[in-house]
Amino acid sequence: MEIVITGGTSFIGLAVTEELLKGGNRVWTAVRPGSPNRGRLPEHENLIPVEAGLSDMNRLPELLEEAGWGKPSALKAGSLPAGGQDGPVFLHMAWDGVGSAGRSDRLVQEENIRCSLEAVKAAARLGCCRFLFSGSQAEYGICRERTGEDHPCAPVSEYGKAKLEFGRQAKELCRRLGMDYVHTRIFSVYGPGDHPWSLVSSCLRTFSQGGHMELGECTQHWNFLYIEDMARAMAALLGAPGLTAGVYNIAGEDTRVLREFVEQMHRICGGRGTYQYGRRPSNAEGPASLLPDVGKLERAVGWRPEVTFEEGIRRTLAAAEGQAGERI
Repeated sequence: MEIVITGGTSFIGLAVTEELLKGGNRVWTAVRPGSPNRGRLPEHENLIPVEAGLSDMNRLPELLEEAGWGKPSALKAGSLPAGGQDGPVFLHMAWDGVGSAGRSDRLVQEENIRCSLEAVKAAARLGCCRFLFSGSQAEYGICRERTGEDHPCAPVSEYGKAKLEFGRQAKELCRRLGMDYVHTRIFSVYGPGDHPWSLVSSCLRTFSQGGHMELGECTQHWNFLYIEDMARAMAALLGAPGLTAGVYNIAGEDTRVLREFVEQMHRICGGRGTYQYGRRPSNAEGPASLLPDVGKLERAVGWRPEVTFEEGIRRTLAAAEGQAGERI
């Protein structure tokens, strides 16, 4: 299967890329010029990086053609995953302003919408049959009940509003251009390579060093999904034949009060370090609870998360220790 990816050097993008390459696919990944993460892309004969940022989406078909798009594939027919798509597919993950400041910047988020609609047009010009977008649980807003894909959306942050609005426009544009539109709403993903400021990364780094963590109240329900499980879900949605277009939640099945996750990380780190609740304000999305329903995804592609939170935390710690050893 031929797959075009934007945002392929992000935390999620790298994991999805590796999963797709393991499945025998050829991946064309748009990399922002000067990206410090370009060196993290795996060396693979079926991975073709192309320099193109989010603002270059209108030029992406020409850039891919210069890199060999449309020429006979070197892939062997037997290497393709069973039941793959009839044509190329497009995975759009590039999005600016994902940090705390950018999530509240309306102008940055409006530019994301404009450039991402150009990505939809580029996908159609490349002959793609499916366009998959990495949306966010922030589109739901502040929820305190189980959240399925039909739950009303009332986003709080400009980031959540923009992801929701792009989905609305992209769905109609894909319909006019003859592509299936699949919109994922990704919940809280963690694992090796995660942003250093994320809750999991911050807790593991601080506790491992015997430091002190100042946290919010952490009384809301939360849900975590290990990065490899998330990558498997995205790969399944890209390649599933006859998939019903629409919205799919991507999340774990282990939902608990957030304090329980914090305290479990503290125990796994040997009880080192200290923490105190109620010392930090809420994030850009406000005091939301995460209570995702992933039944639709499970029924559609037969996916289930495989890595428990404890196992995922141990893998994340082991990866961090390995990186520290390489620097010595």
